[in-house]
Amino acid sequence: MTISYNWLSEYLPETIEPEKLSKILTSIGLEVESLEKYDSIRGGLEGLVIGEVLTCEQHPNADKLKITTVNVGAPEPLQVVCGAANVAKGQKVIVATVGTTIYPTAGEPLTMKVAKIRGVESFGMICAEDEIGLSSNHAGIMVLPEDAVTGLPAATYFKPYSDYIFEIGLTPNRMDAMSHLGVARDVCAYLSHHNKKEARPKLPFVNQFKPDNHHVPVEVVVENTVACPRYSGITLTNITVKESPKWLKDKLGAIGIRSINNVVDVTNFILHETGQPLHAFDLKEVKGNKVIVKNLEEGTPFITLDEKERKLSSEDLMICNGAGEPMCIGGVFGGLHSGVKASTVNLFLESACFNSVSIRKTSVKHGLRTDAAARFEKGVDISNTINVLKRAALLIKEVAGGEIASDVIDHYPAPKEKTQVAIKYHYLKKLSGKNYHPDTVKKILIALGFEIVKEGIDELWVAVPFSKPDIGLPADIVEEIVRIDGLDNIDIPASITITPSVETLSLKEKLKEKIANYLVGLGFNEIFTNSITNSAYYNEEVLQSTVKMINNLSEELNVMRPSMLETGLESIAYNINRKNNNLRFFEFGKTYAATAVGQYQETEHLALYITGHNHEEGWNEKSKAQDFYTAKGIAQSVLQLSGLADIAITQMEGSDKFAIMSAKTEIGTVHMVGKKTLAVFGIKQPVFFIDLQFESLLKTVKKQKLVYKEVPRFPAVERDLAIVVERSVTYEQVQAIIKKQKLNKLQNTRLFDVFESDKLGVEKKSMAVNFIFLDEEKTLTDKEIDGMMQKLMIGFEKELQAEIRK
Repeated sequence: MTISYNWLSEYLPETIEPEKLSKILTSIGLEVESLEKYDSIRGGLEGLVIGEVLTCEQHPNADKLKITTVNVGAPEPLQVVCGAANVAKGQKVIVATVGTTIYPTAGEPLTMKVAKIRGVESFGMICAEDEIGLSSNHAGIMVLPEDAVTGLPAATYFKPYSDYIFEIGLTPNRMDAMSHLGVARDVCAYLSHHNKKEARPKLPFVNQFKPDNHHVPVEVVVENTVACPRYSGITLTNITVKESPKWLKDKLGAIGIRSINNVVDVTNFILHETGQPLHAFDLKEVKGNKVIVKNLEEGTPFITLDEKERKLSSEDLMICNGAGEPMCIGGVFGGLHSGVKASTVNLFLESACFNSVSIRKTSVKHGLRTDAAARFEKGVDISNTINVLKRAALLIKEVAGGEIASDVIDHYPAPKEKTQVAIKYHYLKKLSGKNYHPDTVKKILIALGFEIVKEGIDELWVAVPFSKPDIGLPADIVEEIVRIDGLDNIDIPASITITPSVETLSLKEKLKEKIANYLVGLGFNEIFTNSITNSAYYNEEVLQSTVKMINNLSEELNVMRPSMLETGLESIAYNINRKNNNLRFFEFGKTYAATAVGQYQETEHLALYITGHNHEEGWNEKSKAQDFYTAKGIAQSVLQLSGLADIAITQMEGSDKFAIMSAKTEIGTVHMVGKKTLAVFGIKQPVFFIDLQFESLLKTVKKQKLVYKEVPRFPAVERDLAIVVERSVTYEQVQAIIKKQKLNKLQNTRLFDVFESDKLGVEKKSMAVNFIFLDEEKTLTDKEIDGMMQKLMIGFEKELQAEIRK
């Protein structure tokens, strides 16, 4: 929320310095995220002066340069070399003297220095309009009227608007502070409480209001009073649509609002002054001088102000004319033809209160996030529509002329009752940690607009002002009291007593913690990515079962992720783009799928992403590129850590993915991400992805029985064996043959070398495998070990036509 210091100060009973006001705002819960100086002309023309050209002669060394002497009100005139073709003796001009910084319309600021131009010294610069930020005109130097006073600061002559701008981080419930008057009300409540003297905001509303005539009455019919509980309006005639006065453009410009014309600017001014959105209709488009507030049929076409045709929903509330033609999407966006134009002479001005839920649905559905919709969504002050309407009508009359040509029309069939809330003083102490005197509580609440309904010994009933639609609970009242007292004034107790909750972690949480700690030890970093992602990442086949967002936050975030891969690749791309190339990430997350109409499925995953080298290269240790075998080994380690045995990783038929199995149950997959997929994210280095179905892993872990085994008392025996096989033979085939031999005393196997050479034979390779044998009852003899090794060799020779290397 952007707040102008000058504008806000108009409603305060006393002047408060910007820095002090910033502290007050933050103290009362309106956190000031930034406070910056604003100048309508960059630099505020500081240091620039009006000068008179006394002499103007041709430069001896340049055809296009002139040597001038300029009187700037100093004891001695300045010599200035000027390249403008229109410079002449006797002109009143703008001069940037030495040391002055100028701020061009386009480009970086420039500080004046004494310069030697083609052998002649120049002590400043005669400026064009674009060189000092007044406009984009660079036709020549700026020549002022003859009555301009020599030596007068340019800032005094042009009077650029200067202000301080507060950027306030509003919480979503603070609709009451979405205007300058709302903030002023809070500041006054703070001043009243802390200065012990009543301070009231200076309200701009007038008590005396009278139409000039009743020549153009407009009938208002509201068919949907749920979506529009109150609708007010008034007509103005014989207005002149033109440029806004300077004061109005300056105020709007300070908070970043572009001036359009005097009528539209008034509606924007009122919006930011009071928080009440308005809409002005060209009365010529209000056919039959009748306004109908209603819903239209599903699919009705309507061209909005941005020249786009939109298909309306039957839930969209429309403002229509007497012919039933839509003129505006109520509370959201105007129509292309019904708004104020340069030719507008008569207008109908609307001030209404719309249902926040209805506005939110329409705004999101059509992607129209307007200032008006943002305020109606949070709820506006339903009691203030008439006051605001009168204020706006008088302002339009002031800046555009004309007459107020009707009484105020007010359709309010069911006046709203104020919400009443009871607050107990002991509850206030419990939540705030501070004792408040009942009189203090009442004064704070009254200053904020609350009404005291009744009070008891330990209880106070208050009526909530319509400007605070978020308040409905005692805790809300506590918040109001505490923030006006000052959030910094909450006492910190000397001691805090808590009762810790000790709960045993479930197996699922224990397993997550165990795996996470292990992966961190391997150099992984845990990431948390958005489960809402971009549908552009997926093909039509995947999108058929994807959960699509109805009210998506943006065009890029429109589906629930069907895979963990893409959101992880976004994080990898982000890091690689910042020269962080060696990455190991893991994430516990969920994917989503639509299984049937209205039915959805969530699947929990453990995803691991590996790319780059295993570590940064050092003077005594070289780094190594991480590859598929790195990923495969980590996947096996995670399953072994979880207590699983009989782990196999086999390539899936017709796929580049490898299935990770345990006891014939698929736990997940591991694969190298394809180049096409990586190209979508601009990643040029290999990425390896392990996707473990966490629920499958958990179920498999639960089936495992914990069995205690005594530490072996007898030594294990190791033997190595090298076999020459076809190059197409995989270690997986070797393992399958080893398993077929059913050697109970074989504890472990490990492939420790692969050697390829034409000396071994065409398309041949050597695989060296390490075997570990152990008998828990006795020491194995050479004869027993030789017998088991013989079985293995026969199996390799028979199944793989292997040659045993001696």
